[in-house]
Amino acid sequence: MRKTKIVTRSVAAALAVLLAGGITAPAFAAPGKARVGALPAGTQRPTSEVLLSVGQGQLVTLPASVSNVWTSNDKVADVYVSNPRQIHLFGKENGEATVFATTASGQVIYATNVRVNQNITSLDKMLKLAFPDSDVAVTSAGQLAVITGTVASPDDSAAVERLVLTALNPGVNPSDPGASLKMGVINRLRTATPLQVNLQVRIAEVSRDLVKEIGTNLLTRDQTGGFMFGIAQGRNFGSIGNVDVSKFPTVPASNYFPGATGTIPVNPATGFPVNPANPGAFYNLSTLGQGAGRTNIALLGRLFGIDIASAIDLAENEGLVSTLANPNLTALSGETASFLAGGEIPIPLAQGLGQIGIEYKQYGVSLSFTPTVLADGRISMRVRPEVSELTSTGSVTLSGFQIPALTTRRAETTVELGSGQSFMIGGLLQNKHFNQIDKAPGIGDVPILGTLFRSSRFRRSETELMIIITPYLVKPTNGSIPLPTDGYKASTDAARVFMGKTFSSSPTSEGRPVPTLAPPQTQTVVPGRPIGQAAPAPQVPSASPKGKKLADAQPAPGFSIK
Repeated sequence: MRKTKIVTRSVAAALAVLLAGGITAPAFAAPGKARVGALPAGTQRPTSEVLLSVGQGQLVTLPASVSNVWTSNDKVADVYVSNPRQIHLFGKENGEATVFATTASGQVIYATNVRVNQNITSLDKMLKLAFPDSDVAVTSAGQLAVITGTVASPDDSAAVERLVLTALNPGVNPSDPGASLKMGVINRLRTATPLQVNLQVRIAEVSRDLVKEIGTNLLTRDQTGGFMFGIAQGRNFGSIGNVDVSKFPTVPASNYFPGATGTIPVNPATGFPVNPANPGAFYNLSTLGQGAGRTNIALLGRLFGIDIASAIDLAENEGLVSTLANPNLTALSGETASFLAGGEIPIPLAQGLGQIGIEYKQYGVSLSFTPTVLADGRISMRVRPEVSELTSTGSVTLSGFQIPALTTRRAETTVELGSGQSFMIGGLLQNKHFNQIDKAPGIGDVPILGTLFRSSRFRRSETELMIIITPYLVKPTNGSIPLPTDGYKASTDAARVFMGKTFSSSPTSEGRPVPTLAPPQTQTVVPGRPIGQAAPAPQVPSASPKGKKLADAQPAPGFSIK
């Protein structure tokens, strides 16, 4: 057995040393003749632990002489007895072993668990050197290692895991999915102080729409004998008819034509007689006007015996729309936050058996972002702002319901910047030009004269969207926070009737709190302070004197309305 071999070799070596030194043999009795004292019944387990790397040894000096040394697994950890008061422990393979050393009377004077692994003793030194501000411990059991402790940021946690995984698996590439690891690693590290990121987004959009229309409408009537000619161009703006003489007063024809008999109608406006066979043209322009925003000019006359009516339509519409939104969100590092200022529109959907379901679609100003605070205090975040609005362009009608379309402007990106710094998403410019000409073939291409036979429509649409994003490292504030409604009071009946006031307000003495910037540097482990305890809050720069501008003031988010 392993115990017999070690004891024989150890005792023989010890005897040789003692005899060479001139010490008499009775001072170290033979094992077979040792007297074992009365020992208490029960079991005993080692209470200490020794960590050894493969090929590494350790010398243990005992408080008394031993006569028996035993190891539970000599393939993992072996022992060598140089003299009764000293034993050598050395690691051979990955694993665990238990070592007991007893005296001749059976008293246990040394008991320990020996854990052998690759780089297990140098791992703590490497972690301390690579992460001096962190408190990290690696505990191994069999082929599994658990990392515990506190680090300053999530990036440090990932870096510690990579370092431990590489150190415990020499010669193996941990990033290879098919690699066979000697030791598995479980990461149970915590961040010392969870950092919170406040994101301020300013969305500004300007949309300009310009429409110009010039339309020419032409209508003729030919009442000459022989060949008759007529033209109609454009919309129906009116008609050409004969003057109704049935309501004109009649006088004897002899009043105007001596010797004539009968009566003749007289135009009361001019006082001249009217020929009933050809009373003249009457122009009906009841449909000339097209409503607000359009100018219509009518031209009437007679040329070469042909009655001509023309209408010129002029229109120019110019619209300007501006949109400004300023959403603010706060989220923990590594978490996702979302925001929506708008609404939802119901959209009917056809289902089975003639049923119609309703699905809601969001629109408005929305924001979604995921921040990650890096080790040096910089912020890496993925941000996704979106601006959408209802429009009639592209709308559809389903079962008598008109479903509006959505105009969406969306941006999604990942950036890295410091607290208080800003980046802009610009260049979201949309410019549309639309030209349309309606004309008569051939004659509409003739210069000058062709203007009477064509209509033109021009439309230009310009839209520009700009998004400015600013992140801040913040922490919660203590105490109550003033609200915008503080000091609001509904007006009395007398104030509303006689003074015309709908509300009254009183100024509040409390100022609005400003979020405090978190320290950009990582947390340092200070002796005497529990791990995870927040560092003292940084001092906020005081306000500059009145009339003096502070040039190097740090940017900080504010929520007060001035």
